[in-house]
Amino acid sequence: MRQRVAFATVAILMLAGCAGPAVRPKAAPAAVPAASASAASSPSVPGSGALTGDNIDLPQSSRYQHQSDSGPIQPPERIADLPEPTPVPLPRSRYGNRSPYTVLGHTYHVLKSAKGYDKRGIASWYGRKFNGYMTSSFEKYDMYKFTAAHKTLPLPTWARVTNLENGKSVIVRINDRGPFVANRLIDLSYAAAVRIGIWPKGTGLVEVQAIDPKHPGELLPPVAVQSPGVQPGIWLQVGAFADPVNADRMVRRLRNAGIGPIRVTRIHVHGQRVQRVRLGPLHSVSAADRLARKVKRLGLPQPQVAVD
Repeated sequence: MRQRVAFATVAILMLAGCAGPAVRPKAAPAAVPAASASAASSPSVPGSGALTGDNIDLPQSSRYQHQSDSGPIQPPERIADLPEPTPVPLPRSRYGNRSPYTVLGHTYHVLKSAKGYDKRGIASWYGRKFNGYMTSSFEKYDMYKFTAAHKTLPLPTWARVTNLENGKSVIVRINDRGPFVANRLIDLSYAAAVRIGIWPKGTGLVEVQAIDPKHPGELLPPVAVQSPGVQPGIWLQVGAFADPVNADRMVRRLRNAGIGPIRVTRIHVHGQRVQRVRLGPLHSVSAADRLARKVKRLGLPQPQVAVD
């Protein structure tokens, strides 16, 4: 689970309606607008305990009823029977699409289009703490619907999320911003996390593929999953250098600090030969998080996660 950012005031939300999102230190929660609820989401599970009101004027420390996040007290067995949403064309959200926007000192640029988006990374999930509260698209989060949060994909975006460790996948509607935690690609609703086996583990290695609902015949094929018993590797990319001297300098700096294992590979980017300096492979999210913190303590930028 992650950290999140909240709307400051109604006025900010109105401004976001013209220019983009007011965001929280996590990816926010979400339910579907009345106009698209039947087409975009599966039905709620009775007894979810969703709030009927959300005072967005309150500070983060007192806005939420629960101080820490969790799943429901009694996880519903009905999650397995909930129907996944069918992607349908939806208008661009009035809220949540401002670009650029800044959260916790980091600036993000919303993609103009989700077309062709296909990326691997680490997924987290969010649940009971945010259930019933407003998302960045000014919808209410329902942890029993198949939704998700992403930092840069347009709202809404349909996507297929596949767990690379077991091959399970789920279709979600991305309608929120986040997760604003280092090395996390997407934040899944509780229902989506259960469907692909990330709950209650907390995190998982996934592939996120955008879906164009106007061209259902062009859906990307399911991703290739690792062989049974083979864990996907996590890499931390510290830098990519056109000048091999700079790559060597980075390698020496990491080695002098006792940071490794280090792998240098040569790739071509836009016709230019580049030396990529990575740490890994690492076999757990926690190991990647610890190593990333060591890199940051050297005064280097936050390393980028890659999953191969």
